[in-house]
Amino acid sequence: MSELRWHPLLEQWVITATHRQDRTYKPPADHCPLCPTRPGREPTEIPASSYQIVVFENRFPSLKMPPPEPAVAATRLSPVEPARGRCEVVCYTPEHEGSLATLDPEHAFRLVQVWTDRYQALMQEPEIRYVLIFENRGEAVGVTLHHPHGQIYAFPYVPPVPLQELEAQARFRGARAEGPDACLLCRQLAIEREDGRRVVAENEAFTAVVPFYARYPYEVHVLARRHVASLAELTVQEQRALAAILQGVVASYDRLFEFPFPYLMVMHQAPKPPAPALGHFHVEFLPPHRTREKLKYLAGCEQGAGTFINDTLPEEKAAELRERWTWV
Repeated sequence: MSELRWHPLLEQWVITATHRQDRTYKPPADHCPLCPTRPGREPTEIPASSYQIVVFENRFPSLKMPPPEPAVAATRLSPVEPARGRCEVVCYTPEHEGSLATLDPEHAFRLVQVWTDRYQALMQEPEIRYVLIFENRGEAVGVTLHHPHGQIYAFPYVPPVPLQELEAQARFRGARAEGPDACLLCRQLAIEREDGRRVVAENEAFTAVVPFYARYPYEVHVLARRHVASLAELTVQEQRALAAILQGVVASYDRLFEFPFPYLMVMHQAPKPPAPALGHFHVEFLPPHRTREKLKYLAGCEQGAGTFINDTLPEEKAAELRERWTWV
């Protein structure tokens, strides 16, 4: 059962998805549901004996087409909606071990093309308004399957975090005449590049920075240098540049403490109109480690008040990541 329940104080939807309690939890490597189905072995989610990149619908989706009927009736103060949408799994590679950083560069480029294809296809569905492409990596962020993979959620509404970002960008643009300074993130990127202390790396199409306003010690944002709203607007050369810099971020993370670095990777891109603004395409990495042994927990101030406390200086953390950067 899944449904959308309205939170009247925060004015946002909460997804109730009770069937997810039974989803696969940390299976052994020889029973991984994301590996190819090997001859003589139990079938996995992928019936082929080999593959390059695979996308399939999540067996335990929070959003579904067609959606199930809600378990409770809506009232005036307690709106309820069917949990329309799609949840997909993207398997990066048939290899059980590895990461985004260990993919062959050409394979990583194809992954960007797959993300782009799914973004465009899902945005064509009438009831979809926002497509969220993301990766959860590591047990510290709650990962239950270690095979290199990401996910795609297609929402019937714009979720609150991207909505807040889009509204901020719309207000910034509304306060300025059209021109090179009208985009908030274009202007922010220019400031970061001019300052330089928080820039981790860049190529011809993207810049990776620990932003001035970083909430996590090793938070990295990858921003398109050209003003584009989504993956769909990237050229082939820019797709290759995106693959390269994403691989570089993950590789530098892994070299930081010499272990696979947990993180959330989230792509922020254009919703379906009408929307406050199309926005500026960027990718956010949100890693929980603040030292080799210590995690950044979201406790009372963060969860209860919505105010992050960063225990470090973004300038110092950017320097640490720069020292460990090499292009894959």
